[in-house]
Amino acid sequence: MAERADGALDCLIVGAGPAGMTAALYLARFGRRFALVDSGSSRADWIPVSHNFPVSPDGLGGREMLRRQRENLRRYDVAPRVGTVTALRQTAESFLAEVDGDADRPIRARRVLLATGAVDEEPALPNLRDAVRRGLVRYCPICDGYEARGRRIGVLGRGARGLGEAIFVARTYSRDVTLLTTDAPMELDEDQRARLREHGVAVVEEPIDALLFEGDRIGALRAGGREHRFEVLYSALGLAVRSDLARGLGAQHDDTGALLTGRHLRTSVRGLYAAGDVARGLNQVVVAMGHAAVAATDIHNRCEVPTQDEPDGAAALAEGGAG
Repeated sequence: MAERADGALDCLIVGAGPAGMTAALYLARFGRRFALVDSGSSRADWIPVSHNFPVSPDGLGGREMLRRQRENLRRYDVAPRVGTVTALRQTAESFLAEVDGDADRPIRARRVLLATGAVDEEPALPNLRDAVRRGLVRYCPICDGYEARGRRIGVLGRGARGLGEAIFVARTYSRDVTLLTTDAPMELDEDQRARLREHGVAVVEEPIDALLFEGDRIGALRAGGREHRFEVLYSALGLAVRSDLARGLGAQHDDTGALLTGRHLRTSVRGLYAAGDVARGLNQVVVAMGHAAVAATDIHNRCEVPTQDEPDGAAALAEGGAG
C-alpha cells in the first residue's frame, strides 16, 4: 500500500483488547496502513473464564484470549505499540494523536477507531484481583451467571444501584439472591422494594464493612455487626467508560459516557469510529469483536473517500442512520 503524501495512516486504533485487535486483524488482511496503540490495561484481562465465546466450549480466560489475539497479529507483523493516547485533535484531512512520552511526534491518521473500553468500579475488598481470578467476585452475570445457577448469590451495589442486576440474576439463575450496599445507605422507595419482593430478592440494609475468605471460597460479608454468607458475589457498582478522547471532539454519548454510533460504528464525529465497551450497547467480548469487524470493513471501504466529503455524522445519527 503506497504511503500518502502527507504521511497519514489509513487508521489509528486506540486500545488492544478484543475489539482493537480484531479491528487490527481485519485491517492487516485488507492491506491497510494503520497503528495500534495500547496502554496495557484491557478489561478483558480480568476475565477468569468466558463461556459465551462460541468456539470454546470449555471456556476461555481473558488473559489467554488476548495472548492468542496478539499471536495471531504477529503473523501479519502487527504488534501493539505500548503507550497511552493523551490527546486527539482533528484537522480537515486527518486526526493527530499524541502518545505519552512522544508528544513531539503525533500519529497522523485519516480515521480513528476507539476501542478504549471501560473500567469497572471496583469494590474496596481485600485481595480483589485474586478473588476475581478465582471466580469468587464477578462482574458480569450475562457472562458467567449460568455457572452460578442455583447458588447463594450476593449482588453488591451502592444504595439502590445494583437493583436491576439483582433482579436479573434472580429471574434468570437463582432464587437465593441478596442485594447489598457498600459505602452508602440502602435507600429504596416502595416501588423498588415491591419489585425486589416480586422476584424474591432479599435486602441487607446496612453497608458491608468487610469481606472474609475461608480458603477457596467467600467466608462471609459483615454488615452492621452481622455476617452474611454467599457462594458468589457480583459487583454492580458500575463502569467508567473511557470515552474522553471522543467527547473532547464533541462526539455524542449517553449519560454513562458511552458513545452513540450508527450501524457501521461511526460516531457523530466524521472519521471517528467506536467499538466494544466504549460504544453504547451490550458489553460482551463477541459483541466487541463484531463491532470491530463492521467498523474495520467500513474504514477499508471508505479509505479512498476524502474525509471532508463524508456525510455529517451528527445529522446522520439524528436521522437514525449513521453509516
